[in-house]
Amino acid sequence: MSWFESFILGLVQGLTEFLPISSSAHLRLTAVFAGWHDPGAAFTAITQLGTETAVVIYFRKDIARIISAWFRSLTNKALRGDHDAQMGWLVIVGSIPIGVLGVAFKDQIEGPFRDLRLTATTLIVMGVVLGVADRLAARDETGGRHRAVRERKSLQELSVKDGLIYGICQAMALIPGVSRSGATISGGLLMGYTREAAARYSFLLAIPAVLASGVFELKDAGQDGHVTWGPVILATIIAFGVGYAVIAWFMKFISSKSFMPFVYYRILLGIVLIALVTAGVLSPHAGQSTG
Repeated sequence: MSWFESFILGLVQGLTEFLPISSSAHLRLTAVFAGWHDPGAAFTAITQLGTETAVVIYFRKDIARIISAWFRSLTNKALRGDHDAQMGWLVIVGSIPIGVLGVAFKDQIEGPFRDLRLTATTLIVMGVVLGVADRLAARDETGGRHRAVRERKSLQELSVKDGLIYGICQAMALIPGVSRSGATISGGLLMGYTREAAARYSFLLAIPAVLASGVFELKDAGQDGHVTWGPVILATIIAFGVGYAVIAWFMKFISSKSFMPFVYYRILLGIVLIALVTAGVLSPHAGQSTG
């Protein structure tokens, strides 16, 4: 991987990680259209350490409060009903599905799941799901014709069952094109949570899974000996800086705006991708190693 490739891919990672459009799909497609080799699941996992560091810094006060309350609740029963202590457990519970499925389907994630036909399909299908979820949220927030405004749930009302459902939604993002934030935010909206609550828990829930995945890939990459560390580190640093700016913008955006622009973009991109593969312009395995 060249320094220029790493710069562009780091920029793409930072721009797309937190938007509901799938960073893994965009890294894959950027490489395909540029004529580069597929950066692979390992590159994605390592550069995500940069974007997740941005999450940790942006939500540092929330994270410090949750970790402190969780540890204190282990020895102090009176604190076990505290929201922050409960949030610590809910993040742990929500991280279980992606941890189990990520290990169980590691070979598929690095191989068959990167087929461009599957990526195109998931872009479209999850775009439709996000669109439906967004419309339901908008209807509840504004009230439909002859219909009262419905109060949506905050994170204070997050239950173990809902946390686990969030986790299952997050695990779907193991397939490029789904989008971690898109799947979890859609799940949250469909369960009746506010946009802000769905996005905030989505970001917090991603931290353990992404950090664990990145460290796991770092270990394997170190043993492999074929990683060009300079470019990968550059991509990770760029992903961190751009990712932080995107989080700040996105949290303000969702407070008053609809997700529909992302929905239209996902569906259009998926249709274009299917057309290119069907016409033979792109191979569904373009850029992937045949070895």
